[in-house]
Amino acid sequence: MPDGESIAGYRLTGRSRAGETGTWTDAVTPDGGRGGVLWIDPGVLVDPGARDRVVAEVTADRRLTRGGVAGLVPITDLVAARGQVWLLTARPGTPSLAELMRAPAPDAGSAATILVETAQTLLAVHSAGLVHGALHAGTVVIAEDGTALLAERGLVPALRGAHASVERDLAAWASLARGLAAAWAAGDQQAARLFDRAAATATTHGLGAARDALVNGRDLLPSGFATRERLVQTIQWWSASAVPTGQPPHLPPSPQGVDTGEVVTLLYVPAGAGERPAHPAAETGQAPPAATTPAGGEMRFGPGVPVDTTAAQIWRAGREQPTVAAAERLAAPRKRRRRRGGFVGSAVLFALILLAAVFLWFQRGAPLSVTAVQVRQPKAAGCDTTVNVVGVLTTNGSAGQVSYEWLLSKQKPIKHTDAVPSGRSSHEVTLEWDVSGRGTRKLTARLRVLSPVGASGAPIEDAATFTYKC
Repeated sequence: MPDGESIAGYRLTGRSRAGETGTWTDAVTPDGGRGGVLWIDPGVLVDPGARDRVVAEVTADRRLTRGGVAGLVPITDLVAARGQVWLLTARPGTPSLAELMRAPAPDAGSAATILVETAQTLLAVHSAGLVHGALHAGTVVIAEDGTALLAERGLVPALRGAHASVERDLAAWASLARGLAAAWAAGDQQAARLFDRAAATATTHGLGAARDALVNGRDLLPSGFATRERLVQTIQWWSASAVPTGQPPHLPPSPQGVDTGEVVTLLYVPAGAGERPAHPAAETGQAPPAATTPAGGEMRFGPGVPVDTTAAQIWRAGREQPTVAAAERLAAPRKRRRRRGGFVGSAVLFALILLAAVFLWFQRGAPLSVTAVQVRQPKAAGCDTTVNVVGVLTTNGSAGQVSYEWLLSKQKPIKHTDAVPSGRSSHEVTLEWDVSGRGTRKLTARLRVLSPVGASGAPIEDAATFTYKC
């Protein structure tokens, strides 16, 4: 591939792999970060309705990600350039789980981590009335920190007009669990049986029950697996090794005088219009219907590009799109008014609650750690009164002892030690401060955690000020 070839500001680096719907290539984003580009095979775009279905699925993914679902590969844009279609992502599309399964096996705990995270993300997707449609080891991307991300969600049913159902996702997850058991738990019979039990549970009782089976069986997994150390080591081995990769697709030559940086963005939303809602039709096993076509406007492909470019011929049949510069596409999305009555908001809230539960599960084996402190603002006080000061300690959910002190204006420190139970990510502490006298004063209550603290040994603290007037 020619050095420096790029799409919409994404510079392709040459490390590629075959995906389910095309070819993934690592890229450098316009701001210098690491991203990914999926070139969608033109052979799967022959159906006239495929374009609209892909736009609908990508739009739904972006809405879920903005709503807090962190288990999907984050999508930046979907663009057409010189007769080809590209999906741009904010994270690389490599390595896939399939690639890592050919590397030296980490441990059974790494497999459990991936299975719990993929189950959690699928639960959020299904709660939003969507499905994946092509889940397997090749559509699970493992980030450099060991996080499992689902890629190409919804694209296969959208491109092929195929049926998509929750039941198919459940069967695919069960197959993934059995594959990981064979690859990463071959020498650990207890863990292998745990994965097989979770796989059977997924198809009979659902992903929530399968996830719980893994959670309840965590004692059968290697100690310390929640740190992901072994998994990260495998990723580093893969990154540093000469793993064979595919060849990234070449851009066709651009017409003379055309700026190759100008592309058609397919996710443009006219002013005043919201993104299309997720389609609940996926729950019934039916492919989502084609997206509606807003009226008006002339399709433009940037300065100097003739109307009859290849991209125009491909996309003119559907919704008309203006060209949007790469910098504008990559800018932070505008805030939109909240829609009342939508099911996606409640689905995202449900997913966040489940994600918090899984996070706390992974932290149960770690020692107690306090990560943040907040002192709530007390109300202004009148003559000779008692002020209730409330502080909140954010923890990693483990059990242990926490030592802290209150530092009040011109008074000696007041030290305390509390027992913090497991399974909760916050611990509330209170102080009754008797204040008296005449005059007007600004008083400060400072809460300082003495232990446990981070590796630096520096205390964690916060303060709040109120006015006493008598």
